[in-house]
Amino acid sequence: MSQPLENIEEVLASHKLSNEDYIHIKEILKREPNLVEIGIFSAMWSEHCSYKSSKKHLSGFPTKAPWVIQGPGENAGVIDIGGGYAAVFKMESHNHPSFIEPYQGAATGVGGIMRDVFTMGARPVASLNALRFGNVNKDNDVAKHQRYLVRGVVDGIGGYGNCMGVPTIGGEVSFDDSYNGNILVNAFNLGIAKSDEIFLGVAEGIGNPVMYVGSKTGRDGLGGAVMSSDSFTEESKSLRPTVQVGDPFTEKLLLEACLELFKTDYVIGIQDMGAAGLTSSAFEMAGRSGSGMIMNLDCVPAREEGMTPYDFMLSESQERMLLCAKKGSEQAIIDIFEKWDLDAAVVGEVTATGTMELFWHGEKCAEVPVDPVSEEAPILDRPTTRPTYLDKIKNIKITDFDRPSNQDAFEKMLGSMEIVDKSWIYEQYDSMVQTNTIKKGGQLDASVIRVKENGVALAMSSDCNVRYCYIDPRNGAAAAVVESGRNVAMSGATPKAITDCLNYGNPENPEVMWQFAQGCLGIKEACAELTTPVIGGNVSLYNETNGVSVFPTPAIATVGVNEDQDRVLMSNFSASGNSLFLVGESASDFGGSLYMKEICDQVAGELAPIDYKKELALWNLVIEANKKGLLESAKDLSSGGAAIALAKMSATSGFGVKATMKTSMNEDIFSESFSRAIIEVKSENEAEFTSMLNALACEKIGTTTPKDFSLNDVTMSTEKMDDIYFNTFKKVIEQDI
Repeated sequence: MSQPLENIEEVLASHKLSNEDYIHIKEILKREPNLVEIGIFSAMWSEHCSYKSSKKHLSGFPTKAPWVIQGPGENAGVIDIGGGYAAVFKMESHNHPSFIEPYQGAATGVGGIMRDVFTMGARPVASLNALRFGNVNKDNDVAKHQRYLVRGVVDGIGGYGNCMGVPTIGGEVSFDDSYNGNILVNAFNLGIAKSDEIFLGVAEGIGNPVMYVGSKTGRDGLGGAVMSSDSFTEESKSLRPTVQVGDPFTEKLLLEACLELFKTDYVIGIQDMGAAGLTSSAFEMAGRSGSGMIMNLDCVPAREEGMTPYDFMLSESQERMLLCAKKGSEQAIIDIFEKWDLDAAVVGEVTATGTMELFWHGEKCAEVPVDPVSEEAPILDRPTTRPTYLDKIKNIKITDFDRPSNQDAFEKMLGSMEIVDKSWIYEQYDSMVQTNTIKKGGQLDASVIRVKENGVALAMSSDCNVRYCYIDPRNGAAAAVVESGRNVAMSGATPKAITDCLNYGNPENPEVMWQFAQGCLGIKEACAELTTPVIGGNVSLYNETNGVSVFPTPAIATVGVNEDQDRVLMSNFSASGNSLFLVGESASDFGGSLYMKEICDQVAGELAPIDYKKELALWNLVIEANKKGLLESAKDLSSGGAAIALAKMSATSGFGVKATMKTSMNEDIFSESFSRAIIEVKSENEAEFTSMLNALACEKIGTTTPKDFSLNDVTMSTEKMDDIYFNTFKKVIEQDI
């Protein structure tokens, strides 16, 4: 093996390893490490791969239910959806790469999450995304750059997903100054597989071959996992070489080749090469089965001259898989991948040593025990401190400010970047490819696909109100779980499980670490109360630039099952003359509200408590009433309260509203009390619907009309509403073009 390093302090600094880490590495190896080994430990012990700051707080998530087939720890989670079929899904972040290079960062995020899903044996059938940007609505350099990032990210998501032939059926987009230095790009994908044909990322069976399949390895993405485990500074723009470059056409070939391979009995285990590339895939596969592995790095297909063992182990080139095959099947596997114009090579074999032995042209270039790389990664007990800002904002109320008329407030809130229609975004995505989409982006609340194989519909929604998470990190995270589940229930589906993407700032800041710890507690509580276990997810820390961290952003994606795909409930009005009910208790709840932000220019106040029994009662009411065919549409109340929910339902359907709701104060039409929904019912179904309410509060507030909008003291013509709702976003985002 190569000689130990001389300039060790410099090497450690460039690999984000501490002197304590170095001492630990020497104890594990019982000698000095070489550069390849330093690279391996650096990648596997990075925040991105080891979760060293977050692991302590992630334990205790509810992960089991009768319908959960695979929980956290694999490439993706799996739930049973009936009829012998399973839904395979996960959400991950690609934040740092997308800020540095928006098109490729977002594109490779989409590619990576799809590989996580089809590695499990599932065909990807639906994608969502959760995007956070800074302020795009000003005339300054920051806003101009944010608009550029929006255009690049959307182009990258659309470009990759459309080429793959996987529909992007929904998502969420929000804007806040806290993301000016760090945008968040979270990608979700869901696939369908037979429930007894799930493939896991294991390497076992002594002497079984380890094979590399997919695209050739280059130097792109070197150090990507380490880069994503640090904060940004002014010098971060020089990090472009650490951003991977994706090729969706190659990924499409890889998908089809893998699905063909899965029809055989050749595969023992298979793993996507994601963050840390060959290093993480090899160590994770061997680690899960307690095996060792020999790998001959000179056998790895290369697309660049002069590559070194270090380059091969740390490259994050896209569209690659590592698989453990049955001995004797090597040529048959190579034939499958060559048929799809992909590389395939035997690069090693499984051993019983518990050690990763790497060879370069017959000479051993690294030898590292497998378990300590993952099992002995530092687990940090970082200090936590309750943020001082919470005491400053908790008693701020909207009554502390001069408030405009409800009419003026309504017009400003309807035109806010958070509320207006994002057709400029979702029209760049192919939402109808595969012909299974029932409810797509722009149609409010959850998105829905049908599963032809078993007749069910799957509803999915990604949600997080970041203002709630800022003013109350624990209950804000719980509220994200609640809203995501509520959106799914509003489509008539029963929420079954979640995947999360926990985006926070610098964990070395005790206040940020406190936000993260509290967020985890909120998710645990909500998932337990709502019986929606966490079956996988991702943590993204160090979302900070020049000392400014993003708002706590625990994005939650919920998947639910509707047993009858012909009974999918929509979230916009179906006809004129139907009755409108507001279900749930309304109060003057404005903490973290859209009203507080847009009208009072504050992110402040206190969150109302979450009543899980009332939340579940609302879900069950809608699900059961929908099964009986009593409902025409349902939409949850969230940002902007009843006024904005009704306005969205009106604008997206083309029908009007004439409604009056009871309020304690005039502004309560914008209140954001939890566990509420607008329900549209035909007059002949009113009696049966109201008989199902049990103890739920309910108020008949009005009817749908042919056109125009009226709620209490707010009115707007259909023409004006359409102009504000449908045209604002495009005008803002395209103003620099």
